[in-house]
Amino acid sequence: MKTQALGTSDLIVSRLAYGNMRTAQTWNPAEATPERRAAGVLSHIAAYEAGYTHFDSADIYCRGVCEQILGQTLKQVAGMRERITIATKCGIRFAGVPNTDSPHRYDFSKEHILWSADNSLKNLGVETIDLFYLHRPDVLMNPPEIAEAFDILHQAGKVRHFAVSNFLPSFVSLLQSYLTRPLAGNQIEVHLGRLDPLYDGTLDQCFEKRMTPLAWSPLGGGWLGEGRTVGIGDANYAKKKNLTDLLDVIAKEYGVSRTVISLAWMLKHPSRIVPIIGSNSPANIQDAARADDIDLTREQWYRILVAARGQALP
Repeated sequence: MKTQALGTSDLIVSRLAYGNMRTAQTWNPAEATPERRAAGVLSHIAAYEAGYTHFDSADIYCRGVCEQILGQTLKQVAGMRERITIATKCGIRFAGVPNTDSPHRYDFSKEHILWSADNSLKNLGVETIDLFYLHRPDVLMNPPEIAEAFDILHQAGKVRHFAVSNFLPSFVSLLQSYLTRPLAGNQIEVHLGRLDPLYDGTLDQCFEKRMTPLAWSPLGGGWLGEGRTVGIGDANYAKKKNLTDLLDVIAKEYGVSRTVISLAWMLKHPSRIVPIIGSNSPANIQDAARADDIDLTREQWYRILVAARGQALP
């Protein structure tokens, strides 16, 4: 798989990343059986063998179990840690923690950021996190306090680079103005079913600031992928059906799956979007990697865009 720089950092990553949110097959740690953990390890190995070198996790995924599964993989596969970049996230806190009446919330306090980094390092079994994200915008965030936490983590060798997730341009600009090093990326929801980042300035800012946009759920939760059908009861049935039919036609022209064309459409964007693949199926993980070989024409790209919009361009 081809590679690219992550933002202005020294991290070189594969054009597609592997996201491990589903690798425990549950959000309840009590249900993360040894069998499920072992299957999760095999999913990571399948991604590694398919050429993925960027692995994405978060502290909330099965409350740390998914980080542990990635860490277990690193122990089993000799030399893997030296050949990949590891990303994880912090800042989302569950209801009932630490007190029974604590609400679900976001927390970018210095104390929580530092605690989260240490906990993730322990779960992953590594000494350094390559890319550490703030997961969802905390409207109580204090940029100077975040900057202090980032400096502490970087100077201690615990984190190499920092990024944000689900941030609008105004949040990025505010935070970056207080940081001593550039943010490497912004992980956002962008796909053919969610085009907002093309028009709200998010991708423009990434290009301008040389931040890498990384796309979570690049297949819209699955409906854009191979073999999936849109339910006739879906509120956007006609638009989605027209889009998936077109994707199938173009996929047939290239001799690939609809999944590959959906991802290739994203890879074509000049901001250098990195789609994050979250499947547990080795076959699907390997198939998605083929998108790196497809270069859609401008005409094909715009035909797909118009279908995704559900209306002609102005």
